[in-house]
Amino acid sequence: MSRLPFDFSKTAAAKAGGDAGATPPVKKPSSSAAADAPITVTQLAAKIDGALRAGFPQSVRFIGEVSGFRDRTHWYFDLKDAGAVVNCVVFQSAAKKAGFTPQNGQQLIAKGRVEFYAPSGRVSVILDSVQPVGAGALELAYRALCEELRQLGWFAQERKRPLPTFPRRIGVVTSRTAAALQDVLVTMKRRCPAVGVLLADCRVQGEGAAKEVAEALDYLGANAASLGIDAIVVTRGGGSMEDLWAFNERIVAHAIVHCPIPVVAAIGHETDTTIAELVADERCATPTQAAMRLTPDGEALLREVVSTQSRLQMLLQQRLTASRRAIAALATRPLFTSPGQALAAQRASLRHLATRLRGTASQSLMTRRVSLERLGTRLERCRPAALHAQRQSRLAAAELKLNTEIRHRLEEHAAHLTSLDRQLRAVSPLRVLERGYSVTTTSSGQLVRKTGDVSPGETLMTRVIDGVVTSRVDGGGHGSKQAPPPDTAPRASSRKSLTTPPPSLFL
Repeated sequence: MSRLPFDFSKTAAAKAGGDAGATPPVKKPSSSAAADAPITVTQLAAKIDGALRAGFPQSVRFIGEVSGFRDRTHWYFDLKDAGAVVNCVVFQSAAKKAGFTPQNGQQLIAKGRVEFYAPSGRVSVILDSVQPVGAGALELAYRALCEELRQLGWFAQERKRPLPTFPRRIGVVTSRTAAALQDVLVTMKRRCPAVGVLLADCRVQGEGAAKEVAEALDYLGANAASLGIDAIVVTRGGGSMEDLWAFNERIVAHAIVHCPIPVVAAIGHETDTTIAELVADERCATPTQAAMRLTPDGEALLREVVSTQSRLQMLLQQRLTASRRAIAALATRPLFTSPGQALAAQRASLRHLATRLRGTASQSLMTRRVSLERLGTRLERCRPAALHAQRQSRLAAAELKLNTEIRHRLEEHAAHLTSLDRQLRAVSPLRVLERGYSVTTTSSGQLVRKTGDVSPGETLMTRVIDGVVTSRVDGGGHGSKQAPPPDTAPRASSRKSLTTPPPSLFL
């Protein structure tokens, strides 16, 4: 929160009727005890303020080193030397006019008034202006802005645009009364009167000049197409750094950099260097040099035109001479000397070509016809009906051949089966049984060849031609034989059965 200057009129002593510039009236004590009566702090502060106002001039100028700098909208810092320290305050309005920001340790020349601030009991110097010792404030501001714009690339050469070779019209940003304008007009009229000039009148010095210059640049750049302007000259005559300061403002540099057409700057004398010249597309030492740089030399152009005309005439004469020679050479050719012979030769060639064309056409037509007939024959062969009939014929022949082959095979197999049947019947055991033989086996199917192959009580199976006889062994086996009684026939087994053999027993 900023602190305001001390106002004695708001103190209690002032409200009680005291004078802000003098000690408040005090009644004379009636005795020695009244003379030692204490006063209030407000009364003491009023005495101190009155003494300061009476003892110091309205403005004091002094030098000191910055210490404890604080930027809180207003500036608060101390100025000190080897023997003392003074508290200083710079209000915002004065800080904007300074053109730089103080740094701790920097030597300043300060100018202001001494005030006593009663609420805090502090004596401060309210500064109206500050100026660095050595380099001036403008110089510091100039250097700071140069460094900032260099970091942004506004001074870079590759950013700058080339100037037009033959401009239609040039815009001039300067004061109507400036001598630099007359230099530009005279030089351009002398060099090339065909180039037009459009003046953007503005102030080039003093407060508000930078804004007017920037507005003029913005207007010419925005309306360059409709006004027919191809380049702009920003110029003014020489002067001090303060006089040229409008061209060191950031607003002017911004307008030059963002102008859509090239800008040439010629500010002051040759030794003067402004920021406007550093950011311009080209810098010229004087207004006359700027006009010469933008305006083509009329006399040089005239000489070039005359030289070009001479060369064109010479080339035209050479071309005409060569054409005449070519025409003369063509006139000696038979086509022009004896056109009838040339036409006859061309007519004979045309007849020959016509004969060749007819022969070629007839031969080609015959070849095409033969090819077409061949293709027709092939197509006839490939017709679906012909293909179907051909395949039906092949199928019928194949079917007949297959039936014959099958019948032949069946006959062969039947004859073979008959032969096998005869052979089987010839060797079949049934033939032996038909002659009265039989075959006896045990119940387990073992063949009985001799009496030793059976045991008493064992069941036997005897196969004859028409069946099987089952019997049981009563006598002893193992090679012993018992003759049947003489008066009786041999007895069969007490248990007999006749069964028909299964048809699958023998083949």
